Amino acid sequence: MPAWTDSLRFAFQPVVNLTTGTVAALEILARPEHGDILAEARRDPELDGALAAFAVRSAARQETLLPLHVNVHAGTAADLGGLAALRDAVKEAGRLPWEVTVDLGPPFTHVPHRALLEAVEALRGEGFRICADGVGDGDLPLRLLVDLAPELVKLDASLLTRLPAVHAMRALCEQAGALLCVEGVETERECAAARVAGAQLAQGDLFAPPARRPVVDVYVPASDAARTSASRSGPAVRQFVRPAALLPVGASAGQVRDLLMGPAEVSGVLLIDAAGVPVRAVDRDRFLLSLSGRYGHALYADRPAAKLADGPRTVGVDATAWEVLDVLADGERSRTGDDVAVVDRDGRCVGVVRLADLVRALAESRVEEAAGLNPLTRLPGSDAITGEVDQWIAEGRHFALSWLDVDRFKQVNDVAGFAAGDELIRGVGEALRRAASGVTRVGHIGGDDFLVLAEPAGLDPLAGAVLDAPWSAGGRPVSLSLATVDCPPGSVSDHRQAAAWLAPLKQAAKSLPGDSWVLGRAGMPGHQIRRGSGGAPAGAGCGAAGHGTG
Repeated sequence: MPAWTDSLRFAFQPVVNLTTGTVAALEILARPEHGDILAEARRDPELDGALAAFAVRSAARQETLLPLHVNVHAGTAADLGGLAALRDAVKEAGRLPWEVTVDLGPPFTHVPHRALLEAVEALRGEGFRICADGVGDGDLPLRLLVDLAPELVKLDASLLTRLPAVHAMRALCEQAGALLCVEGVETERECAAARVAGAQLAQGDLFAPPARRPVVDVYVPASDAARTSASRSGPAVRQFVRPAALLPVGASAGQVRDLLMGPAEVSGVLLIDAAGVPVRAVDRDRFLLSLSGRYGHALYADRPAAKLADGPRTVGVDATAWEVLDVLADGERSRTGDDVAVVDRDGRCVGVVRLADLVRALAESRVEEAAGLNPLTRLPGSDAITGEVDQWIAEGRHFALSWLDVDRFKQVNDVAGFAAGDELIRGVGEALRRAASGVTRVGHIGGDDFLVLAEPAGLDPLAGAVLDAPWSAGGRPVSLSLATVDCPPGSVSDHRQAAAWLAPLKQAAKSLPGDSWVLGRAGMPGHQIRRGSGGAPAGAGCGAAGHGTG
C-alpha cells in the first residue's frame, strides 16, 4: 500500500430508511488527517480507485454486516472500467458485490459517456449496485442519468427548497425503478420535507454524524402517519426494505450459525446463487432449534445449510405491502413470520421486509384513518385528503382537487331543521362515495364541505352524480356548488398551494345561481364555468380547462 494510507482514516455515516427508521446501509467517507489526497484522487483515477478499495478494507475491519456505499468519481469509473482494485478488495473482505453500492460522483462534464456506461454495465453485471450522487446540484446531464439507470439517486438537502424540482426527480426515479435519497439532512424540517418529496432514504447529521465506528442506533423523527399513509393499493414495499444477511448457496450450517449468533437484527439468512438470486431461506428460530437438539451441531455444522433451509418467499421491488401479506398468507402457517426477500427485475436480492414493519405501518394507517372519519358521513377528514394530495404531488401525478358544498346551508338548517340538514349531508356524502371510482378519494371536511381528489378523467362522472341529482331538505329544493382546480405535474408544491388556487374558484362557483361547477388550472388566471349561468352540462366533457369566464 502507498504511504498515504498511514494518514488516512475513514468515517461511516448511516443511510436511513425513512419508513422503518432503521439503517439501510453505511456510506464510507475518507477523512485524511493531513494533505489534500481527495483533490489528488479527483485528478488521478488510479489513486481514486485505490481509495475506494482501501475504504472497503477499512469497513471489513469493523465487522459490519450492513451494505456499503463507496464513493468513486465518474471519471475514475470511465478510465478504469471495472475498477479491478475495488473488485478485489470486496472479494478479500468476504463481501458480495450486491452488498456494495458504487456512488458515482461529479464531475461528469468531460467524462467520456460511452466509457462510463460500459464501466457501469460491467460493474452491474458483477452484481454491484449503482448510485448517481450529487444529482440536481452538479453537472450530471439528465440524458446521462437516464442512460445510467441507477438503483439509487442522491440529492442534496438544499434542493428541498425547490420542491417542484424534487418532485420531478422523484417521478423520474419512480419510472426508472430507482430509490431517492436526500443527503445532508440536518433538521427535522428537512426530514419532513424529504418525506413529503417522496424520498425513501436519507442521511445527515440529524440521524447520525459520520463516526469512526458504524452505528445502528439512529434518531429518526416520527412521521405524520396521515401524510405518509398508503393509497388504497397499499404502501410500496420498497419503503420497508431492510438489509439482507446473504451467504452463497453452498455455505455450511456452521457459517450460517455464526452469522445468526452475531447481531440481534439478523433474523434470517438468504442463500443466493452466483447471480445474487435467492435460492434458499434460513429462518433464525427454526435453524437454531435444529442445531440445538441432541447431536444437532455434530450432525449439521459442516453440512450445507441449504438442507435446513426452506424455499425463499420473494416479491418484486414494485410490490405493495398488501401483496407481501398475500405471499405470507399463502403457505405454511409456521412460516407466516418469515422475512420476505425483495428482488429486482433480474431476480437479484435487494433486501428483505419483515412482517412486523408491514403490520405496524398498515395498522397505523388504518387507526389514523378511522380516527379522522367524520361521524356523520364516515368519510375521512381533511388531514387524510391533504396527505393524499401531497403524496400525489410527490409522485408527480396529474390530479384535480375539488370542493363541494350545499348553497345557503344555514338557511336549510334554520327552515328544515338540523335533522333534515344532517340527512341531506349524509345523502350527498353517499352519492360522492358511490361515484368515486379507481383512485378517487372523497373527504368530508366538516359541515356541508367536501373535498374530492381525483384524476382529471374521473371528474365528469363524479360531477354528474351530484349535480344531476335532485336534492331537497324538508321538501325544499337545494342546490350545490362545485369548484375544481386542475393540477398538472409541477404546478403546485404542496396541498396548501393547491388549496390557495382552489379558494377563488370556490367563490366563483358560489356566485352562480343554482347548481354550479367552476373549473380552473393551477398557475393560470381565470376559470371555466362548467355548470351554472352560461355553463355547459356537467357531462359535456372536461378536456383542458378553458380559462375564460364565460
